[in-house]
Amino acid sequence: AALAGFRNRPAAWELISCLPSLPPAGRGRTPGPGAAMKRTREEVDATLQIAKLNAAELLPAVHCLGFGPGASGAAAGDFCLLELEPTLCQQLEDGHSLVIRGDKDEQAVLCSKDKTYDLKIADTSNMLLFIPDCKTPDQLKKEDSHCNIIHTEIFGFSNNYWELRRCRPKLKKLKKLLMENPYEGPDSQKENDSNSSKYTTEDLLDQIQASEEEIMTQLQVLNACEIEGYWRILEFDYEMKLLNHVTQLVDSESWSFSKVPLNTCLQELGPLEPEEMIEHCLKCYGKKYVDEGEVYFELDADKICRATAQMLLQNAVKFNLAEFQEVWQQSVPEGMITSLDQLKGLALVDRHSRPEIISLLKVDDLPEDNQERFNSLFSLREKWTEEDIAPYIQDLCGEKQTIGALLTKYSRSSMQNGVKVYNSRRPIS
Repeated sequence: AALAGFRNRPAAWELISCLPSLPPAGRGRTPGPGAAMKRTREEVDATLQIAKLNAAELLPAVHCLGFGPGASGAAAGDFCLLELEPTLCQQLEDGHSLVIRGDKDEQAVLCSKDKTYDLKIADTSNMLLFIPDCKTPDQLKKEDSHCNIIHTEIFGFSNNYWELRRCRPKLKKLKKLLMENPYEGPDSQKENDSNSSKYTTEDLLDQIQASEEEIMTQLQVLNACEIEGYWRILEFDYEMKLLNHVTQLVDSESWSFSKVPLNTCLQELGPLEPEEMIEHCLKCYGKKYVDEGEVYFELDADKICRATAQMLLQNAVKFNLAEFQEVWQQSVPEGMITSLDQLKGLALVDRHSRPEIISLLKVDDLPEDNQERFNSLFSLREKWTEEDIAPYIQDLCGEKQTIGALLTKYSRSSMQNGVKVYNSRRPIS
């Protein structure tokens, strides 16, 4: 049993241990659970005196704690405590759900509607007691209590709690799943295969360690579309075929890239490809708006130039930079201007080779783990400038983390020909 005296200040209280008064050996019976909870005011005052505490400094109400019948046989793992930040706690109180996600070989994460948290067990040297209806000092102050002795039963206990830490959503698996069966068009033989992998929204929520909002945002980044209830990524050659249809129509009709009419596109290209695929392509490479009741798209030149560059680079290990830039400019629609800035996170330029070369290096293909990402990058190139490496580590930055902080933690800096460069802190095999 224990006595809890509340000091007369907000949110501060102390637990004072007290042994029960047991009858001498052989006389009377052993007290049952809860028998030691009954305390008189005289016993409380005597305990305070032994502990050298001034009763005048405490609130008049006293909690006498004792293990009840349920807690006496409970094990430490029978209860789990979860530490929540105020916003998550409010979400639960408002009726929203928190979901724990992860396969057997994955570290568990907890997801709200829009955020993802690492879920880890934190041990504590103090025993955490579960006490139903236990009142805090602030609550007791509001009550008119005069020397109350409140006998309270301990319901359970724990030696640890679950701790949440905000983390990046683990979205690499999302693209991996969708690329098992990319969409190659309605005429593809694969569409008739009932055994091919396809995933609904519920399937993805069940397998991806991220919140629903983060998953839906990443589906947009991947240019995924929902076909017959399943999320699909368009096979790149088929996506470029759709884009080529659109840009050729824009050229033949002499439209402005900033004002491409949806209805006319669907009418002209409908016989060639499904209308929903034409509209999806316009959404991927343009911005939708309405003018005088008609729907238009403003095509994004940077996205189109970037996709064209990927098409040129994907079949070449390395490409002479000067030749590539010439072919690239000739390959994009007339009126669009190419720039190497459009290729950040997609292609890597080697300025030290002669001649200078460019090669495909997609940030999507790099490891998701921070250390593994840096190991991969330093195995490709021993030394990096911040300008070159930044597009490949930007997505690793947390809410309050910067590229500079990541470089400080995972790399070592030095000066080379007056330029700061970064190399690995550890040997790369």
